[in-house]
Amino acid sequence: LEIGAARSFLGRFLFSGDIGPGGREFAMDPEGPEGVDHLVVESTYGDVERGSAPTREARRKALAAEMLAAHAAGGPLLIPSFAVERTQELIVDLLELMESGEGPRGPIFLDSPLGIRASEVFLQHGRIENGEHPFERLKASPWLRFTESVNESRAIERVRGWHVIIASSGMCDAGRVRHHLKRLLWRQEATVLLTGYQAIGTLGRLLAEGRTAVRIQGEDLHVAARIRSIDVYSGHADATGLHAWIKARRPNGSIFLVHGEPENREGLRRRLIAAGTEASRIIEPAMDAIYALSPEGLAVEEPSTPRIEPRAAARLDWHNQRSEFLARLNESLDQAVDDAAREALLAKLSG
Repeated sequence: LEIGAARSFLGRFLFSGDIGPGGREFAMDPEGPEGVDHLVVESTYGDVERGSAPTREARRKALAAEMLAAHAAGGPLLIPSFAVERTQELIVDLLELMESGEGPRGPIFLDSPLGIRASEVFLQHGRIENGEHPFERLKASPWLRFTESVNESRAIERVRGWHVIIASSGMCDAGRVRHHLKRLLWRQEATVLLTGYQAIGTLGRLLAEGRTAVRIQGEDLHVAARIRSIDVYSGHADATGLHAWIKARRPNGSIFLVHGEPENREGLRRRLIAAGTEASRIIEPAMDAIYALSPEGLAVEEPSTPRIEPRAAARLDWHNQRSEFLARLNESLDQAVDDAAREALLAKLSG
């Protein structure tokens, strides 16, 4: 990066994006540059050791068990999923399990325009092993159906019998998956399978934590569906993987730790310091702070009045707190012995 009339050289910047666990099945692991000056790196699992990545067999065994349980429950299986790579892994695994008889057969609806586009890219450019393209089966499978238009998406509501819906977003905070959640969460026979990291404050995190009521698009919903989670499709490296990736880049300037909750950023910071990185080089950026880089070093200008408290992003905001309060209130009212008890409870809360 060069600025100013004198074109002062400030250094080479590298932004990590999401660092995967390595050994990607359908795409080659990217090669990162070495010897960068400043590094901005994710820290999602910065303080978590997850061990070696699960094998293909272990991953599909876990998915088959969830498919069988969802089928036995009698309702559809909804999988909120990130559109790129995780969706494609899930599609291939679901198809293989159906074709082998290890999982129950039924339509698989990919209800994500971005996921459909990404699948087409994987189909054209996916990794080929032993002369076999893992996405070739997408062309001819009788089970897979792309629902690109809004009308096609809404038509899924009319499907009867067991089926699978894959929809974005992976944390349930946007996209078509919210439409499906609104119509399925109250049904005891339905299953929602979470397959990725769920950040604090997201709808996915609330479901993973076992909330009995949530709020979607202004509507309060009772959660009766089976909420399940498996971690075998994670798209993030763990603490050891993150440390190894940073070390391989050989940064000689500042290391900015982002995209992680406070305990994971701090955990990764401790690991880097323990391995010999100077503490002054490791930055946990604050909202609205200005980090001025120059040939002489790093200067930080903190905001006089932060818009958000330093750790506020790691707890529920008032919208979610309100939803949680209302859910508990409704539960207490339902459990009250009679109307007099309910009126007494409301009077007490009214002050």
